[in-house]
Formats: sequence, C-alpha cells, structure tokens
Amino acid sequence: MALEFILPQDPHAGASGTFDVVIVGAGPSGLTAGIYCARGRLSTVILERNTAGGQMALTERIENYPGFPEGIPGFDLTEKMKKQATQFGADLREITTVAAMEPAEGGLWSVITDQETVTGKVIILAPGVVPKTVGVPGEAEFLGRGVSYCATCDGALYRGKQVAVIGGGDSAVEEGLFLTKFADAVHVIHRRDELRANKIAQERAFANRKMHFIWDSVPRVIRGETKVEGVEIQNVKTKALSMVPADGVFIYVGQLPNTGFLVNVVELDQWGYIVTDELMRTSQPGVFACGDAKIGPIKQIAWAVGEGALAGIQAEKYLDSMACVQATGASASACEAGLSEAGGDGAASAGGAGAEGAASAGGEPAASGDESPS
Repeated sequence: MALEFILPQDPHAGASGTFDVVIVGAGPSGLTAGIYCARGRLSTVILERNTAGGQMALTERIENYPGFPEGIPGFDLTEKMKKQATQFGADLREITTVAAMEPAEGGLWSVITDQETVTGKVIILAPGVVPKTVGVPGEAEFLGRGVSYCATCDGALYRGKQVAVIGGGDSAVEEGLFLTKFADAVHVIHRRDELRANKIAQERAFANRKMHFIWDSVPRVIRGETKVEGVEIQNVKTKALSMVPADGVFIYVGQLPNTGFLVNVVELDQWGYIVTDELMRTSQPGVFACGDAKIGPIKQIAWAVGEGALAGIQAEKYLDSMACVQATGASASACEAGLSEAGGDGAASAGGAGAEGAASAGGEPAASGDESPS
C-alpha cells in the first residue's frame, strides 16, 4: 500500500529562518528550479549573482527557444522567468559572491555569501559559468579600458571604432555580429582556419561587410598606453607576428564552471564541473545540481531548463521522503518507494492528466533542446 504523507507548507516560511530550498544561481536552470519548488509550496530562496539570467540575459536575441518563433531578447526571457518564479513565492536575493557552502546542524546546509548566510534543508546548485581568459599581457591591465567579455554590455562604447574579437565559436561570432551595429570594423581572430560556430551564424557573419577574419592566429599582447590601441597576434603556422589596430578587444574563448566554493564539498570532475547522477543528485544527500556548471553534453537554455525542472522535482521528493522518515520511522528507501507509488502532484503531462497547467512531457521532466545562450 502506498504511503501518504502530507505536511502543510508556506512558501514564505523561510523569510526569517531556514528555507526548504536554497538555489545558488539565477540562470535559466536556477530560475526553473525555483518555479517548480515555489509552485510545490516549498519556501524557496534564489541567490542571484549581480543579475539574474546568467549568460542568457547577456544574449541579444535567442531564436531557438520553443514558443518564440520570432526570437526573444535574452533579457526579456530572463524577466519572464523571474516573474514566474516570484509570483509563485520564490524569494530572489542579489549577492556578489558565494564564499562557502557548509553542513549545518540537523542535516541542514549553510550557504555563506558576501551579504548573508542562508540555511536550507535542500540545496540546488546552479552557479553557472564565468568567461575563460586568454592570459596574455594587457588583458588584465586593460579590463574595463578596452578589454571586455560582454559585447551586449559594452558594444555601444565602440560606435564608429574598430574592435577585435578573439575566438571562433558561437559566442565569438554572434557577439561579433552584434558589435557590427556600432563598430565600423570587427576583426575576428581565430586560431583555426575555419569557424566552430553554428552554420546560420557563420552565414550571417560571412555576409556582413564589417566582419573581417584573421585565420590561424592567436593573441600575444594587448597593447596600448592608457587604453587599448591594438592586439599583437602570431600566426600559428608561420610564426609571423603582426598588429591588429583595435579600440576594444572582446574575448570569447570558452567558459569555466563557477564552482570554486564547492571544492571538497561535492564531487567535481577534473575541470571543476559538478558530478551528478541522472536525477541531478550530487555526492551529498539533499544537494542537487543543474545547468552549465554540472557535467552535461551541451550548454543550451532548453537543456538547462529541463535540468532545473528535474532538480526542483527531485528536491520536493527528497523533502517529502525525509518528512516521512521523521514521522513514521520508516527507512528512506521505504519512504521513497511509497511516495513513488503515491504519484505526483497536479503538474500537467503531455497526455493532459494533470489538474493544473504546469507542463512536463509524458508526466516526467524532459531535458532537451538546441538553443545556445552564447
């Protein structure tokens, strides 16, 4: 016989104490997890670093997220996700950094930020990624004075000027195209002899007269006096050095997981990405992970949203199981089995069986998609 165990829950119960769920990160994955948790009547706080949306918010236009055939600016999609999470009761709190995550008494976890320490019964990690640097002289020195990792943020500063873009993937090409709205010339410096960006972006780039491509080359020094004046590059085949005049340099050479605070806390792979099982569970009980900072085959918004949904659902199941253990004295496995037999909540499946309007394919969370936020 299935176990039935229901506790009344107030989504605002954690306002001055312990939250049911603490979500670290407010990108598409973290916001989706927040929607599912708050809608499940769990007290939920989402810690957003500087601004919600992550890489998605910095994307000029997202063209392959389902439901927006004309495309949608990344900032607008972020605002819609934020509104949906907060209207169900999620508490969004702005922070700058997470210093540490530590076990607390009673099986709880504490997340220590630059603003406050937040305690939760469950943690969902969605810290996202940060831009990778090229590590050449002048990069750090001219940061904010000509060196940037965000064309959407800084592109308008280069109206009528020349800029260099370092990289050849989706981010480099799509952000380079965005820069052509302002700059007179965009020089794309790529270490290979062909781009790695998606074909549609490549076609648009090659058709744009402001886009210029410098193949088989890498930056050696970013030069200037008080601000950037150019990039010294080297051809990887001939070893010849040359100078590319530029008033700004935009760097897109990959990303690193923002997981420094998780070293020796949860299992990470050799590159620092969070290791989980297929249900988003990390090596620590009650700690789940989703989004770009965990191991995954692709970095896409729809994929991140699917993972966030799954993490939110699993967080709720974990809390139900722990409440069952405390109330009945049964083992965690027995409670999990009983709760599984009891079935889910009112989320609507593709077959229309749900009582309310939340969608999940076939009654199970799906994580798939092909759009890139960068």
